[in-house]
Amino acid sequence: MEKAFKNLLKSEFPFLCQSKLLLAVSGGVDSVVLAHLCKLAKLNFSIAHCNFNLRDAESDADEEFILDLAERLDVEVFIENFDTTAYAEDAKISIQMAARELRYNWFEELSTSLKFDYILTAHHANDNLETFIINLVRGSGLEGFTGIKAVNNSVIRPILPFSRKEIEAYAEEHKIKWREDSSNASNKYLRNKIRHDIVPVMEELNPQLLDGFANTQSHLNDSLNLVEDYIGLIYPEIVSKTMYGYNLRIDFLQKLPNTKAVMYQLLKTFGFTEWDDVYQLLDAQSGKLVYSETHRLIKDRDVLILTEKESDQKEMEYLIKEGEDIVMLPIGRFSLSEVEEISKTARNCVYLNKEKLTFPLVLRKWNTGDIFYPFGMKGKKKISDFFNDNKLSLPEKESTWLLCSGNDIVWIVNRRADNRFAITDPSQKILKITYTV
Repeated sequence: MEKAFKNLLKSEFPFLCQSKLLLAVSGGVDSVVLAHLCKLAKLNFSIAHCNFNLRDAESDADEEFILDLAERLDVEVFIENFDTTAYAEDAKISIQMAARELRYNWFEELSTSLKFDYILTAHHANDNLETFIINLVRGSGLEGFTGIKAVNNSVIRPILPFSRKEIEAYAEEHKIKWREDSSNASNKYLRNKIRHDIVPVMEELNPQLLDGFANTQSHLNDSLNLVEDYIGLIYPEIVSKTMYGYNLRIDFLQKLPNTKAVMYQLLKTFGFTEWDDVYQLLDAQSGKLVYSETHRLIKDRDVLILTEKESDQKEMEYLIKEGEDIVMLPIGRFSLSEVEEISKTARNCVYLNKEKLTFPLVLRKWNTGDIFYPFGMKGKKKISDFFNDNKLSLPEKESTWLLCSGNDIVWIVNRRADNRFAITDPSQKILKITYTV
């Protein structure tokens, strides 16, 4: 295995030989063997070990083992203790997910602060197979079956092609000691049940299971690359960037032979799970929405609008006091000045009868039932009807601000002024307000 590892470094990871590496070592056979192989290959590495404090004295014994291993290999070691149970409870996630987040967050912190080039982990071929089966059981798209990546940004898995049997055989042959995690013997966790009960049966059916699985994953990766190439070609025809997020052309999507699959590929990274509902938006009424935990997809006439979930700004208000010339707000800048006459008008500029204004002016979002008197028209109009008449999308409505004097709307910012505050006599005091984002 030592020779095969060095050959793999030379062919697949030559950059590791000139890099500063952080090696994650739990104390199990796979990570301990990787540490020995890295030492034999004369790589420049340090060891990082997480004590999750989940197995009492056993966890502490693992930590002592790692300290001894680092001393024998003559490498630097970093150890961090975590209250994993408390973290899981606070984040409302499983212990396994909590341990994973804590581990990788700490690795990234170490890597950044101490300028490690790469993080090495000891995932191997059996881990890859088990992950595939887990995704199969839980349900996954094509990307869930393409396997653990040997290179994932700064995380490198240099013994991914080797099996657990090969790793254990190498350890026994070279009398390498390691620690057994007692929790690995329990079928309480899905991965352990797959490892103990399912994989052995599959190996009985096919003694060359891992070789066959590697071939299957190679084909799946080729298929995924083909899909991604296709999506890359049609993406510019479907998707356009907007100030609110992205628009997806419905007419183009409906012409495709595999519309539902294309929509999945375009939207899979935004957390949607109800794919039938997503697909049915194409024929839904305008205004229909589908939510994920972080985003929403809105049917708006001939497009689907993808935006982040709306932040709670309904109750948010800003004040503009009398005498202020420049008002800097999170939503933009308002410039106020008294002028002698009305000059060139623009969408972001309004001229108001200052004598009719009550300060402070209030900036707020619209509410159901709001009315105003549109400049250039007779009578009043609901703000909601004005939005609909101008075919504003839901994100456009949500991002629109109203400038108010007392309970009266003075200006739908950047859209329409109110007749009641218009200049009707040259002798009136003219207040010019300009808004810039």
